[in-house]
Amino acid sequence: MDKIISSIVLSTILLGGCASVPRWSDNPQDCNPETWGEEYNHDLWNYAKAGGRTFERAMPYVCVDNPQVVQLPSYIELLQLPPAKERPIVAVYQFQDKTGQRKSREGIADFSTAVTQGGVEMVVDALKTAGNGTWFRVAERNGIDHLVRERQIIRSARDDYARSTGETPQGLQPLLFAGMIIEGGVIGYDTNMETGGIGARTLGIGYARQYQKDSVTVSMRAVSVLTGEVLLNVQTRKTVLSYGSSGDVFRFVEQGTQLIEYENGVGNNESVTYAVRTAIEAAVLELINQGHDRGFWEIIGKNENE
Repeated sequence: MDKIISSIVLSTILLGGCASVPRWSDNPQDCNPETWGEEYNHDLWNYAKAGGRTFERAMPYVCVDNPQVVQLPSYIELLQLPPAKERPIVAVYQFQDKTGQRKSREGIADFSTAVTQGGVEMVVDALKTAGNGTWFRVAERNGIDHLVRERQIIRSARDDYARSTGETPQGLQPLLFAGMIIEGGVIGYDTNMETGGIGARTLGIGYARQYQKDSVTVSMRAVSVLTGEVLLNVQTRKTVLSYGSSGDVFRFVEQGTQLIEYENGVGNNESVTYAVRTAIEAAVLELINQGHDRGFWEIIGKNENE
C-alpha cells in the first residue's frame, strides 16, 4: 500500500511540478502568451493576452524580458483626454514620499524606502501625457540649478565670441514662468489592508493559497503663483495586490523507513512603483476635470458630450 501511495505522490510531483513552476528561458519570445500553447489557451490567459494581470497560476516561463514602454490603463485614459482650449503653464518643484515607510524584510526594517522617490518625474510625465501633449506646458524647476548653470555657460560663450569679433552679444530668451505650482506627495502606504487564504492538509499532503492587499495614497494640489491660494486639491488611492500559492508533501512510506518530502509554490506581487504611478496619473486626470468644472480651464468638447 505504501508503494502505491509513494508512486502516486511521485507521479503527481513529476506531472504537476512542470505546470506550476516556471521554466527558465533566455528567449524573450517565450514570455509572449501567444506562444504558450493550447494548454494555456483559456479565459485566464486570454485575459493576460489582453493586457490584464492574473494571479491564479505561474507563467510557463521565467525569461529575460525585452524593454517596454509601460502603458497602464490610467496612462491610456490620460493620453486620450481631449485637448485644452488654452494650455496652462505649470511647474513642479517637488513631490515627496511623505509616508516615512521602509521596506520590511523578514520582520526588520530595511534602509530602502517602501515607495519610489521619483515622484517628480512621474508627475511631470503625467502632465506631459495629458491629451497627448496638448494640455500642460511644464516649466523645469526640479533641475533649475543645472538649467541656470548651462545658461550662464552659453551667455559667457556668446560674450567671449562677441568680444573677439566686435559684435553685439546675443542674449538668451527669458525662462518660462508658471501660473500654477503642482505640489503634493505620496501621503500613505498602508500594508495588510486585506488578507486572506485557504489551505488543507491530510496524510502529510497539503496545499495553501494566500493573498494580501496594500494601499498607496497620493495627494496633489494646484497653487496659484500670484495669490498663493490652493485652487485645486485631489487625493487618489491605488491598491497593491500580492498573491501566493504553495503545496507540500511530507510523508513516511515503506513502513516509516523512507521519507518523501516535496515543496512547490509561486507568488505574484504587484509593482508598488506602478501603483504610485497609476495613482499620480489618476490624480492629474481628476485635477484636470476638477479645474474644468470650476472654470479654471476648458476641455474642448466636454460640455457638448455631457
